[in-house]
Amino acid sequence: MSLARHVDPDEIVQRLQGAHISSSTSSVGGIRGSTDTAHLNPYNSKYTSQINIPKFRIPESGAPSDTVCQMLKDELDLDGKPNLNVASFVSTYMEPNAGQLMAENMAKNFADADEYPALMQIHERCISILAHLWGVQPNEKAVGTATTGSSEAIHLGGLTMKRRWQEERRAQGKDDSKPNILMGANAQVALEKFARYFDVECRILPVSKNSNYRLDPELVRENIDENTIGVFVILGSTYTGHYEPVEEISGILDVYQAKTGHDIPIHVDAASGGFVAPFTYAGVGANRKWNFELPRVKSINASGHKYGLVYPGLGWVVWRDRSYLPDHLVFELHYLGGTMESYTLNFSRPGAQVIGQYFNLIHLGFSGYQEVMENCLTNARLLSNALEETGWYTCVSDVHRQVSAADAEKATATDCTTDHSENAPKGEAQSEQKSSRAEQLMSGVKARVTDAAGAAADVAKGTSAAVANDTSMGYVAGLPVVSFHLTDEFKKRFPHIHQQTISLLMRARQWIIPNYCLPPREDDTEILRVVIRESMTFDLLDKLITDICQVTQSLIDSDEVDLGILQKQKHGIEIKGEKGEKGEKGETSDTTKKGVDSDTDGQRQKLSREAKKMGEGIHRSVC
Repeated sequence: MSLARHVDPDEIVQRLQGAHISSSTSSVGGIRGSTDTAHLNPYNSKYTSQINIPKFRIPESGAPSDTVCQMLKDELDLDGKPNLNVASFVSTYMEPNAGQLMAENMAKNFADADEYPALMQIHERCISILAHLWGVQPNEKAVGTATTGSSEAIHLGGLTMKRRWQEERRAQGKDDSKPNILMGANAQVALEKFARYFDVECRILPVSKNSNYRLDPELVRENIDENTIGVFVILGSTYTGHYEPVEEISGILDVYQAKTGHDIPIHVDAASGGFVAPFTYAGVGANRKWNFELPRVKSINASGHKYGLVYPGLGWVVWRDRSYLPDHLVFELHYLGGTMESYTLNFSRPGAQVIGQYFNLIHLGFSGYQEVMENCLTNARLLSNALEETGWYTCVSDVHRQVSAADAEKATATDCTTDHSENAPKGEAQSEQKSSRAEQLMSGVKARVTDAAGAAADVAKGTSAAVANDTSMGYVAGLPVVSFHLTDEFKKRFPHIHQQTISLLMRARQWIIPNYCLPPREDDTEILRVVIRESMTFDLLDKLITDICQVTQSLIDSDEVDLGILQKQKHGIEIKGEKGEKGEKGETSDTTKKGVDSDTDGQRQKLSREAKKMGEGIHRSVC
């Protein structure tokens, strides 16, 4: 949850009080007491323009329910549309039957185990299903719990690692006051929160293009020691969708234990990947293991409200065996006539989401989840290829790159930045040619979408074997995420166009596409990111690609003065100056720009990035 700032109502009322707004003696204290509450409809009342509706203090008496309801509806219209919010991993659609089932059970408190035994049984079934889905071994008895989200689940997993490390150190008579934990700079903020809240030294290892902007196994090897309580390994980076190499890191820790005797566990943060990797043909790539099949993986978390396809908020955390959960962390509660074991940070929490998760698991089954995830990856590949075909964009995510040619694709990444200057129109007299090129690009994109939709229909009818074989198997494994940015050639030809402007103009078309920097050390690169969810249909994808092309073309046709107005609309905190951030073992998150002032457009580039530099704080990606 975010922190809220107290608002001083007196100061605001004094500023806004004017001749037009009449503030009666009881307007702050109550509405009904100061006016006739009879009205024909919610807008046929004095509340519309003449009386202040209390916003910062609870009124003495209430207001008509239809008026309050309409007021809130009107205010909430200012929110973005969840289905067009492609910045978020959170599920925005559930089947009507699931929604009705959850609504009927909305009042059930998950903490009241004795009062809702059927809910508890459903919870146990979900834990068992997830444990088997994540490769629990036959001789182990997995345990787990539902949480309010992956943030709570990560804290529980991290705390378990810390306590097990402390118990072992104390048993050996060694110092246990300096625990540390490793994670990549691409880690979501919840991982850093765990370290700060539970007094663990946070060793944030820099990521790079060479490591696919994810945790580098070699840096793990260099930074572990006897005080390392564990390693957070992310199955699906929120920046680019890449899976971190769990098996490779596990092998490094195996070698370290053989040399030193120190057993360092792995917690897999599979917030998104936990419901993607098990169902896709690509898995995590190269038949590599990531789950409880690896003995070093002790716990896994996932978000039911992401690719588990449940409304927020629901998370899951599972330990491979009860022996990995210290007894003193588990509370035996005697509450409302019953006894239950509890290991959570919350007590009261909704039980409806657990029911929704079980509905999905049973209704969809393995094949249903597989179809959903493969569809998402297919759409991610289509969007990626369409963006790169324009010649304006190149993708940082790799789910559209074929496995056999992955290295070649990286080596020839400049192919998407081919110089089109020979055919590029110059001058205002040729603006029609620019529009023509954009129309041709969009027509080509639409043709690809239409062809793909037709092919998918053929597959459903069993008339196309070729497309049926085009699964994620032949592509780089990852989340259905498309992270992209303007090509270097585009930036040289149109230095006045900034990606933030594209994000703002797409918002004007109701699409929410974030534009932000990659993690520290790679934050010279800004990316736009689209998360492909279940509800992204071919039709919506067609519209999204068309809007991106139209917005980009309109910026090409615009002049620098017009764009300057848009680029002043910065969302974020400006950080004056450029400083580096020193981490453990000499790691440095260097946010200093080199050579920015040496080129003609350098100062503009510097200013455009000031609001997005996060070297002085937590580098939070949209999730």
